[in-house]
Amino acid sequence: MQGVITVSTDGSCLRNPGGATGWAWINHDGTFDSGGCASGTNQVAELTALLEAVRAHPGEEPLMIESDSQYAIKCASEWLPGWRRKGWRTASGSPVKNIELVQAIDAAITDREGPVRFRWVRGHVGNPFNERADKLAGIAANDWLAGRGDVEAVLGAPDPVVEGATSRRPRTARETADGATRPRSKPSEQEREPAWSSGTLFD
Repeated sequence: MQGVITVSTDGSCLRNPGGATGWAWINHDGTFDSGGCASGTNQVAELTALLEAVRAHPGEEPLMIESDSQYAIKCASEWLPGWRRKGWRTASGSPVKNIELVQAIDAAITDREGPVRFRWVRGHVGNPFNERADKLAGIAANDWLAGRGDVEAVLGAPDPVVEGATSRRPRTARETADGATRPRSKPSEQEREPAWSSGTLFD
């Protein structure tokens, strides 16, 4: 039986819209990644967290993404197929918002060998991985507000001190100072969540 990889995601915007943003994902094995930008929206942060989570977990294993953002979950699952059929237009005929991110999520799901599913979870009710993702995204947003975010993306930074977040996993392609990218290795067997029954989720 294949193990299901479960990853919690979250996004943060310190002043919505236009404030510093942060995004984060945390695998339920404790590995994580986070980032942000100097100005954005909460919706962009939530979608970016989801996109980075899918990209960071290639392979055949079923992938479950959890988020407390109904917008992000519905964009990636319920609404996306209809938008694609309609030429990236909504039911009212207007252009899809945040289309670049939505299309990137669509491509990441399509390119991944194993299935990807999405599950909404209620935020701030004691879900440990949702709380950890929230803290990591908030730290990233505050780093960008303080002017440290872009430096950390290039040079690397100490892992944020969040209980349960054990080690930062490098992004698939992290920018270097000259704008080039460097790939990362695939997650090891030890990084993956132990197997559990997935019959109700992926049948």
